[in-house]
Amino acid sequence: MIVNDTYKTISSQAEGIYTEKRSKFIAIAIPVRSLEEIKEHLDKYQKQYYDARHVCYAYMLGAERKDFRANDNGEPSGTAGKPILGQINSNELTDILIIVVRYFGGIKLGTSGLIQAYKAAAAEAIAATEIIECTVDDDIEIAFEYPFMNDVMRIVKEENPQLISQSYDMDCLMCLRIRRSMLGRLRQRLEKVETLRFIGD
Repeated sequence: MIVNDTYKTISSQAEGIYTEKRSKFIAIAIPVRSLEEIKEHLDKYQKQYYDARHVCYAYMLGAERKDFRANDNGEPSGTAGKPILGQINSNELTDILIIVVRYFGGIKLGTSGLIQAYKAAAAEAIAATEIIECTVDDDIEIAFEYPFMNDVMRIVKEENPQLISQSYDMDCLMCLRIRRSMLGRLRQRLEKVETLRFIGD
């Protein structure tokens, strides 16, 4: 079974500006990990651009790219949020929020003009940052008796998971993080260590 355990996101926040018939579109692309973060950014930019006609946005969250939303913020339905989301999709990005602020220039752009402008502004913001590939990682917690420390550490050294935490009390406790596609092999090897058990299973 092939595990798809990579996803694309942006490395840092970036801005793009697009102007059409005196309307100015300011696009901000922001890396995000949660709905709380998205809400904070939206609040911040809605306050910052309180004098703008529209503050539209779209976001995508999670490696599976199933959690997303597009918002037109008063623009005709489907002319703002959807084209912004379209740019997120065409670049296969996730964990991203793109806000596009519009200052109206006095000339109506029409439906197709709006779609084009929001799309172009979002594309400018994405182009201004770096697209990076990340791995989907899973955490695994284990407990074992102290005499088996060498066995466990040998596996950890060979499989190379990230050591998140460890404590030595009655038992040795360890939290390891590893790329999803490599988790099965790590678990199989650890299962062979005497006294070892997986916490949370």
